[in-house]
Amino acid sequence: MIISRRHLLRMVAAASLSASLTLPALAADAPRVLIKTSMGDITVELNADKAPVSVENFLKYVKKGQYNGTVFHRVINGFMIQGGGYDQNMREKATDAPIKNEANNGLKNEVYTVAMARTSAPHSATAQFFINVADNRFLNYPGQDGWGYAVFGRVIAGADVVDKIKQVRTGGGDVPVTPVVIESATLVK
Repeated sequence: MIISRRHLLRMVAAASLSASLTLPALAADAPRVLIKTSMGDITVELNADKAPVSVENFLKYVKKGQYNGTVFHRVINGFMIQGGGYDQNMREKATDAPIKNEANNGLKNEVYTVAMARTSAPHSATAQFFINVADNRFLNYPGQDGWGYAVFGRVIAGADVVDKIKQVRTGGGDVPVTPVVIESATLVK
C-alpha cells in the first residue's frame, strides 16, 4: 500500500491534534487545592496517578480541615517551606497513621513541587508537607537514605507567594519570626 505524502501529513497532523487535546484533558482532571495563607493564595495541582497514597492522604487532611490555622513552621530560603503540622502557638496537631513512602514514583523535588515531609524513618509521613523553593535533587529517590521524599503535586498558581514566604525572617529552628498562617486549604477541583 502506497501512502501519499499529503495523506501522511494529514495523519501526522491529526495525531498531533489528538494528542494535544488529550493531554490537557488529563491535567484538567487532577485535583487542585487552594491554600489561603496570610501572605496570599497558593494553588497546588495533585498527581494522583503517580502518588495515589500521598494524594489521598493530603486530601483527607484537607477535607477534615487539618491545615486550617496551621503555619509554615520551617522556612529555609534556597531549600523549602514546610507546613501543616503546627498551629499558630507552635502546638503540634494530632495526625492519623503514617503512610507508605512513594518517592520512587518518577516525580522530582524540583522548584515549586509539593512533597510529603517525614522524619528519618522512610514511611513516617503524616500531615506535614513542603514546597520546594529550589531543585533539591538530593531528596529524590533513592535520596541519601535509600528512600527520598515523595513528590505528589506542584504549585500552579501563587509561585510569587511561595517566593515571598521563603524570604521571611526566621529565628531558631528556621521558624518564621512573624507566623505565616495557612488560613485554609480547600479542594477546588
